[in-house]
Amino acid sequence: MTKYIFVTGGVTSSLGKGIISASLAKLLQERGFNVTIQKFDPYINVDPGTLNPYEHGECYVTDDGAEADLDLGHYERFLNKPTSQANNVTTGRIYQNVISRERAGDYLGKTVQVIPHITDEIKRRVRLLENQSNYDIIITEIGGTVGDIESLPYLEALRQIRQEFGKNNSLVIHLTLIPYLAAAGELKTKPTQHSVKELLQTGIQPDILVCRTEYKLTKELRNKLSLFCNVDKKSVIEAIDAKTIYDVPMYMLKENLDKIVLKKLKMKKGKEPELIAWKEFLGRLKNPTNEVKIGLIGKYNELPDAYKSIHEAFVHSGAANECKVSVIPIHSEELESSDLKQKLQLLDGILVAPGFGERGIKGKIKAIKYARENDIPFFGICLGMQCAVVEFFKNVQKLAGTTSAEINPKGKNLVIDLMPDQVKVKNKGGTMRLGSYKCKITKGSIAAKAYGKLEINERHRHRYEFNNKYLKQLENSGMVPTGINPETGLVEIIEIPEHNFFIGVQYHPELKSTVENPHPLFISFVKAAIKYKASNEKA
Repeated sequence: MTKYIFVTGGVTSSLGKGIISASLAKLLQERGFNVTIQKFDPYINVDPGTLNPYEHGECYVTDDGAEADLDLGHYERFLNKPTSQANNVTTGRIYQNVISRERAGDYLGKTVQVIPHITDEIKRRVRLLENQSNYDIIITEIGGTVGDIESLPYLEALRQIRQEFGKNNSLVIHLTLIPYLAAAGELKTKPTQHSVKELLQTGIQPDILVCRTEYKLTKELRNKLSLFCNVDKKSVIEAIDAKTIYDVPMYMLKENLDKIVLKKLKMKKGKEPELIAWKEFLGRLKNPTNEVKIGLIGKYNELPDAYKSIHEAFVHSGAANECKVSVIPIHSEELESSDLKQKLQLLDGILVAPGFGERGIKGKIKAIKYARENDIPFFGICLGMQCAVVEFFKNVQKLAGTTSAEINPKGKNLVIDLMPDQVKVKNKGGTMRLGSYKCKITKGSIAAKAYGKLEINERHRHRYEFNNKYLKQLENSGMVPTGINPETGLVEIIEIPEHNFFIGVQYHPELKSTVENPHPLFISFVKAAIKYKASNEKA
């Protein structure tokens, strides 16, 4: 049968359960096992689609159109495999399914309770992936922290699963914090002891402790943790702070986490992880021969996680170009009233980020105008592409009243308009154009040269699109549509051929960039920034 690994967290949130889960999965994958990871989030939202990015970071979108937690991005970037709707479950979705069944009479009039009905639904969702593919191992990350009220149904379901599956078919990894007290000059194990005690009160004994720490764990500390937490000594794993998240698989390999897991699950060890591509990536990442500065123009820059996939795509594409990409966050609202030249003149490239709503739009349009007029490499994603179209029609075509329906629905010339299938939509959750769609690319374009092919599939998340009433006008203006959806005629890519590098895309390329397959558009953009910087240095 499929083996199950559960990852819980203690002491504090944001310790990196997703990175530990992805790192372990990578090592097991390298050993030849078919592995996937799923995330269980304890909040009552049905999915993160309606959450403010300040609240929860970016909303990640899968090929099948699921709006999911940003940890799914880590899973894909590490495993180089797509995830799906089944890989992310929230309490909201669990309760929604149970209540729908109750309304349909499926429980035959019984009183619907947390135990067994909610826990049974959690267990059903845990095993859902088992039917989709021949997975050897499924890793389940439980969101939140042990001790949170909202996590209790998941922990109870986990306790039941452990009892039903048996110890050889499931195990629990508990990620915790070993804080360093500067005044005392020592690491403290007491928070971890309390966290494990809290977990034990739910009936769950962790099999492995992964300890986040700023300093190395001594043998004495490991022995102490082993004794007080009832975990064997070899199963106390050090997770020391890393310079980059991509170091973590190497650290976990050194700590033998994968070997310990396989031994406890009574599985053959498979081949030794070579991680050839991973090591090559780390080598290029840590030994760049170039450096460029890219301005990330957005309105959620106070929280880097709001643009997590974009930041990671620059890490991947930078390494591919043996270049350190310094991403300079620039709040779009600041550009509305500040000196553009002072803010942007030292940049080697400008990326205008996706987003929603009117706030910060004027700043984005000003940044695009500056990039276009000064021949600075430009990359616009989703709203960034739409802003580029508005800027071009407004300042080059001099089309009076040019705007987007998102900014002014009653505008005179809506070059960006609400998609026809969105007109009557009232519910905001899960109703946008979501998931993977085809795009045909014009031969000889920037996009065609980057991709090396003329048909692609990319992921979407938007309600507004280019208004095809203005297509002929666009084609004759100097801004060219070079990517079209073959089924709907939706303009997916726009370019300015006469520019150094100017491209906007309606889709989200950052969502498909991985360590082993950096996204070609990001690679080309970084390459253009390197070239632009070199030409400026010669001048």
